[in-house]
Amino acid sequence: MNPAEPRSPGPALSDPALSDPAQLDPDCELCQAARYTHWYHEDELCWVADCEVCATPMVVWKRHGTDPPAAELEAMLARLNEAGEQRFGPSSGVIDQVMRQIPDHFHAHYRDADWMSRRWNEPPSLYTGVGTPRVTR
Repeated sequence: MNPAEPRSPGPALSDPALSDPAQLDPDCELCQAARYTHWYHEDELCWVADCEVCATPMVVWKRHGTDPPAAELEAMLARLNEAGEQRFGPSSGVIDQVMRQIPDHFHAHYRDADWMSRRWNEPPSLYTGVGTPRVTR
């Protein structure tokens, strides 16, 4: 996507990896992949965006399920680490793989020291395209 692309709050279903309905749950918020917050990365495996709840980078597997193969997990966590370090600086956080609110779809967060208070102390980010500069509302 290019920076001139308009914001799209709709699902990211144009990706061929998502065209197989067997890999998606239409009732799952993470499968819907609504584009409201800043997106750092997207490829055929995953997407990384600011979490709407905690405002930290979150990686989401593009398949609905909880147990990605080891190589896919490693690749997704590498993308998440890159986004977290881009946002907060090198070695400034940890990867949290506990799936609290949506336990049936793999996702993980990059948690910095201020992650608990971030959602109340900062304005939310805004979707402007994948890989574009991060802006807030």
